[in-house]
Amino acid sequence: MAMMGPPAGQMLGQGATEEKGETARMASFVGAMAIADLVKTTLGPKGMDKILQSVSRDQKVTVTNDGATILKSLYVDNPAAKVLVDISRVQDDEVGDGTTSVVVLAGELLREAEKLVAQKLHPMTIISGFREASEVARARLESQAINNSSNQQAFRRDLMNIARTTLSSKILTQDKEHFAELAVESVLRLRGSTDLEAIHILKKPGGTLPESFVDEGYILDKRIGIGQPHRIEDAKILVANTPMDTDKIKIYGARVRVDSMTKVADIEKAEKDKMKGKVEKIISHGINCFINRQLIYNYPEELFADAGVMAIEHADFDGIERLGLVTGGEIASTFDHPEQVKLGHCKLIEEIMIGEDRLIHFSGVAKAEACTIVLRGASSHLLDEAERSLHDALCVLSQTVKDSRVIPGGGWPEMQMARYVEERAARTPGKRSLAMEAFARALRAIPSIICDNAGLDPAEMISQLRAAHAEDETKMGVDVVSGHAGDMEKLGIFESFKVKQAILLSATEASEMILRVDDIIKSAPRQRQ
Repeated sequence: MAMMGPPAGQMLGQGATEEKGETARMASFVGAMAIADLVKTTLGPKGMDKILQSVSRDQKVTVTNDGATILKSLYVDNPAAKVLVDISRVQDDEVGDGTTSVVVLAGELLREAEKLVAQKLHPMTIISGFREASEVARARLESQAINNSSNQQAFRRDLMNIARTTLSSKILTQDKEHFAELAVESVLRLRGSTDLEAIHILKKPGGTLPESFVDEGYILDKRIGIGQPHRIEDAKILVANTPMDTDKIKIYGARVRVDSMTKVADIEKAEKDKMKGKVEKIISHGINCFINRQLIYNYPEELFADAGVMAIEHADFDGIERLGLVTGGEIASTFDHPEQVKLGHCKLIEEIMIGEDRLIHFSGVAKAEACTIVLRGASSHLLDEAERSLHDALCVLSQTVKDSRVIPGGGWPEMQMARYVEERAARTPGKRSLAMEAFARALRAIPSIICDNAGLDPAEMISQLRAAHAEDETKMGVDVVSGHAGDMEKLGIFESFKVKQAILLSATEASEMILRVDDIIKSAPRQRQ
């Protein structure tokens, strides 16, 4: 007798679904293009912002223009869309800026690929065309990049231009001069390292954005304890993460049977002595400043004040990690071996006022690169967005210090790449050339979206730029301020070569990955017994 099995043709278990061939491809294209269209409007100097509201209990609101932040907050169900969310996140981690561009470019490539697939071109043909086109485009960019690393003054000017360009599409665009200065100054202090940990961004609501400033050293958002020195020169700092609240006996949690009140007093005294011993151990490290991640209760605080040691309690964890890094100390949690503990050092610790708040300023720290950027502004939402924008600028600048090549911005690179890809396509036999032409069209979509967002006529602008780019040495791009094509070099609109290259390669790879898909299988959830 034959075994009873699933009916012929149904291979997948119950509840699993499969989409094949055309439907799978359509689902991929549609999902990816929807994601690209979502962030498209944030592209360029006149891009709009999005408000993201979370549905969790606190209903947190984020106002942002940053592609990666927007996509990270989305709940995406479409698998192809997830690939685009992923490349924006990688772009953010790798080079810090261009998170929107990379998604939009990948979306445009897929939009073009969809038309080709509809004309019965095989996906593999399209992919090999895209591959060749991206190589041509990259080579063209590389040959046009300008490198001023040998000339200090010109290089600083390049950095300022890049910072301005990066900030011009963000909320800081009104004060981009001021913030470009702050960013360049902070990054040049790093002396070529890409360790952005040394740059601390402190947000203090109140005041206006132009009142933001950069300060050497490190500012900790805490107050100095009561009755302690408010200024210490040549500080030796012990950074710790240890409980300092055992001077109050926790009777409520424990059951203690005693026959008289003196016993309770004895227990409290034992606790107190234990605490005193701990404080003495800490002071024996030869320090004059003790910073703890946890609370310090009144009794130990009193002991520290008597010994002339400044005690700072409850420093937030990021703050304390960074403080250890900046002062060259390590975070300690046991104090039995003073010789093994690495203390931090700085020349001066003092209290400063910012707005209404008192903060502690560490200057002359061991890590000379360290600095703190203090952001002021009307509200916490504004400050969060300002921090994201500034972070993008710092990332791009630190990458540029490492790889000092720059290229003109404002849609110039895309027009250049498109022209060279088209020239190669004209010399390529076979169907691959169709894919290469499509690649060029996708590249041109970027300047046209920038125009769209600025309320200019994209078709008019792109045709003007195409004519200009027929010449070899042109530097024309979209000047959204005047609304015409403008000379990017004269306007000082520059971008980092490394960021542009990352955008081009990531977008090509992501679109290639989505193009290869011809089957989407969703597996059924496991049934609970």
